[in-house]
Amino acid sequence: MEVIILAGGLGTRLKGVIGDFPKCMAPVNGRPFLAYLFDYLGQQQCRRVILSLGYKAEVVKEWLATQDLPFVVDCVTEPEPLGTGGGLLLAVRQSVADNVVALNGDTMFMTDLKAQMDFHLAQHSCLTLALKKMYSFDRYGVVNTNSAGIITSFDEKKFREEGMINGGVYIINTKAFLSKHLPARCSFEKDYLERYTRDNHFYGYANEGYFIDIGIPEDYQRAQEDFKKIFS
Repeated sequence: MEVIILAGGLGTRLKGVIGDFPKCMAPVNGRPFLAYLFDYLGQQQCRRVILSLGYKAEVVKEWLATQDLPFVVDCVTEPEPLGTGGGLLLAVRQSVADNVVALNGDTMFMTDLKAQMDFHLAQHSCLTLALKKMYSFDRYGVVNTNSAGIITSFDEKKFREEGMINGGVYIINTKAFLSKHLPARCSFEKDYLERYTRDNHFYGYANEGYFIDIGIPEDYQRAQEDFKKIFS
């Protein structure tokens, strides 16, 4: 299993808390958030990680040089900010897998990646997105699916009592993704997910695994407590 981690974010909303770190290196109980993602991927029998880096890439690479990991790690670095789609394009072009997993470097969604991959392959899906049920939220948009699990639309952020959100864990058919010839700088969400949803080749995969996005200070602080229990 090959896994891409999008780890080029600036962490603007966390800057007052973590200082000048790239977001994936935000310290959680003395370890970078990325270290916990690696722990999770080791449990998922990952064999190779491709890190898509940008802001402060050298900080991530220096830390990597000190680590003894159970999988190969390769890095690609944006020459300039390219958006989520551009960073993903760089990494997908380095993948040798027909179907690659992609994660965000500031989000932990502890799905069963093998089960998600099996579902993805069974559906002959171009993309399978892990969905998380949330309650009383306004920070995320909602992903709508039909009875077959096909994603039909993405709704904008607003307050909702409940809904299925994008959990940030994707399985991507690399050939289908690259066939769209996206520009070097683009948004994965707007220019690929939302634009090509009408083709009915994207599936949602609901999962009850632990989820946290450390993009705001409140959830970053919550990770400090949660991870003491999860990764003890």
